[in-house]
Amino acid sequence: MSAAQEDEGLESAAILLMTLGEEQAAEVFKHLAPREVQRLGETITRMKAVPRERVDAVMDRLEKTAGNDSALVPDNQAYVNGVLRRALGEDKAALLIDRIGAGSSVAGIDNLRWMDPAAVAELMRNEHPQIVAAILVHLEADQTAAVLKLFGERQRNEVMVRIATLDGIQPAALHDLNEVMGQVLAGGGGARKASLGGAKTAAEILNMLGSAIETAVLDFVREADNDLAQKIMDNMFVFDDLEKIDDKGIQSLMKEVQSESLVVALKGATPSLREKIFRNMSSRAAETLREDLESRGPVRLSEVEAEQKEMLKIVRRLADEGQIVLAGGGDGDFV
Repeated sequence: MSAAQEDEGLESAAILLMTLGEEQAAEVFKHLAPREVQRLGETITRMKAVPRERVDAVMDRLEKTAGNDSALVPDNQAYVNGVLRRALGEDKAALLIDRIGAGSSVAGIDNLRWMDPAAVAELMRNEHPQIVAAILVHLEADQTAAVLKLFGERQRNEVMVRIATLDGIQPAALHDLNEVMGQVLAGGGGARKASLGGAKTAAEILNMLGSAIETAVLDFVREADNDLAQKIMDNMFVFDDLEKIDDKGIQSLMKEVQSESLVVALKGATPSLREKIFRNMSSRAAETLREDLESRGPVRLSEVEAEQKEMLKIVRRLADEGQIVLAGGGDGDFV
């Protein structure tokens, strides 16, 4: 699905929710994942006025869909697996299928997705690093990074080593995790090992932690296992690695990034990366960007890194959509 199609779908869902009213919309939100709630909320906030024709089209589509409601496929699970493999390829589909299959077994852990990182960190602070790692791999990389930032250096390093060496989670282990969360799991003998954790997961989390913490963690891992540290680095993609993206990919990225965010992010970029960005813009846009960079005063490093992380999120999304090909790579200051 293209970004435009995804945006259209979000807007249609937002329109439908606004027509339902607060009480009914709240019931719908209860069945959505945290990220879905966030994206729909942002879309609703953004929409000021909606043409009557658009509202009518959404309602007509809903009526037709509801009127045709039936068992569309004989085996829903097989259908989902087939579609995911066709759309994402075998490797990405396998990971997503495992997450979907493990959904009922990690209901208690998924509640953490709604919690503030500080609350999650406090809950995990006294647990064994292996248990913390097994829980955190179920969260999104940016939420896990926010939690790890609140740990002490030793605990953070030990958890990251275990995330990097985690080779899936056996069904029986999920029961133990739910005991930690104080929840009761709906187990099942047919449950499969969840393929979570590993060097790639560790790299995704490290990309979100900032350069100082990233260096400390990698040094710690390197002392224990140099090969593992190298595997993590091979899976990392940092801001300076944008230079390795071809011109077409940079042009796709520029269409997705707001001007103000780009200015702040490039305050911490190398001269060669800046020049690559300039070359892939129109001469007028490049000149405007140069002037904005020159006129902009000092910016806190934390702000620069925050905007760079947002750009990296866009890069990874475009890579997943096939618009960009990635070549792997590895706070109060001003820059």
